[in-house]
Formats: sequence, C-alpha cells, structure tokens
Amino acid sequence: MLATLTRRADFLAAARAGRAGTPAFLLQARKRQENEADPTLVRVGFTCSKKVGNAVARNRAKRRLREIARAVLSELGRPGWDYVLVGRADVTANLPFETLLQELCEAVERVHKPRPVKS
Repeated sequence: MLATLTRRADFLAAARAGRAGTPAFLLQARKRQENEADPTLVRVGFTCSKKVGNAVARNRAKRRLREIARAVLSELGRPGWDYVLVGRADVTANLPFETLLQELCEAVERVHKPRPVKS
C-alpha cells in the first residue's frame, strides 16, 4: 500500500539516506525506524524545484513521477521504506513513459542492493 509523504522532516531524512540517480530523476530511499509510521506502508514523496521550470512544467513532471511510482513502487517498494523522487529539468516531463518506468525499476534495485563493506 502506497502512502504519500507530506512532512518536511520526512523529505529531509530521505535526502540524508541512500540515493540512485538516473537521467530522468533522482531516487532517495531510506528504511524507517520501527516507531516512525505504520511498518506495512510504502511511503513516497515527490519534489521538483524551480530549476525544472514554471509551475506548469513542475506539475507535469510531478504527475509523471506519481504515475511511475504508482506502477513500480506498489510492486518493488519495500514496506517500512520511504522513497522520494526528485524531478530533473527538461528531462522528467519529456522522456517516454516506458523509459521512466524502466529507470525507476533499475533505481529501486540499486538502492536496495547491499553495499560492500569498506575496511
């Protein structure tokens, strides 16, 4: 089940966590603490700065990000995790939808891939 992030603190916490960049957007992801929210939920947030364009361009980019999140994170998103999709200027709103879907699948896999331990 997908829920939407609304609190600034949740966005800031995700910004300090793992990330995976793609040409179309940046995916930030973090595992929530046990006491933060319902552990069965996958929470997702969307943001587009003014670099993306005027209000019309930002809203179009966010609509596309919401749709790919609904399609991909309902399947690949892990319960107890927060995801934030950050739109990129000129690209998020203009790439083919199938490309966006594929890039989100790859980004989710990269975020959840175990990292090698540095010695």
